[in-house]
Amino acid sequence: MVIPSPSNPKRLIDVYLELLIKELLQLWHVGVRTYDHATDRDFMMRAALMWIMNDLPAYGMIYGWSTTRVMGCLVCMDDPRVFHLPHDRKACYFDCHGQFLLTHHPYRRNKKAFTKNHVENKVAHPRLTGDQIFDRVANISPAIEMPLSLPDGYGSDHKWMKKSIFEDLSYWSMLQIRHNLDVMHIEMNVFDNIFNTVMDIKGKTMIKLTHVRN
Repeated sequence: MVIPSPSNPKRLIDVYLELLIKELLQLWHVGVRTYDHATDRDFMMRAALMWIMNDLPAYGMIYGWSTTRVMGCLVCMDDPRVFHLPHDRKACYFDCHGQFLLTHHPYRRNKKAFTKNHVENKVAHPRLTGDQIFDRVANISPAIEMPLSLPDGYGSDHKWMKKSIFEDLSYWSMLQIRHNLDVMHIEMNVFDNIFNTVMDIKGKTMIKLTHVRN
């Protein structure tokens, strides 16, 4: 699907996904008459969407939880371990990965390679199940119903931008894996940023004066 627009639809991408969701609901509940060449008969074919693949920004657009700034982690959610850089106030998640390691992992006790003189004792939150996520967004309106506003408490208590349109699929909350990160796409973005910065390509370099000060 190509969205003809001068700008990114962001959380309002659900507007373009409505027809897809309707077709997926039909495939799941009713089915579509399909011809089977092997048996020379028609049958009612049913199908389900198993998961979605996207990069991190699109993850937030589709999932409904903003992946930018503070509380941008989809696992930590409203209990992030983040700090602001002193000169440009950007959110930094440096050394947050330690909490996901096994409790006896040597990196947790490494006081030199990561945060100086720090031993990581925190254990990461368990990832929420589909049912738990559904309960959290049950009272949040879809983006289609509130295109110009964000839910109450956004940015202070949570980062839910909307109730994802994929929650309309009756089986969505029962899936163990609903979203997958497109590693190849992410690697390409990382390479582009490094290459543009090293080659000092105008308008695309990631180095600014505030970054040097930080």
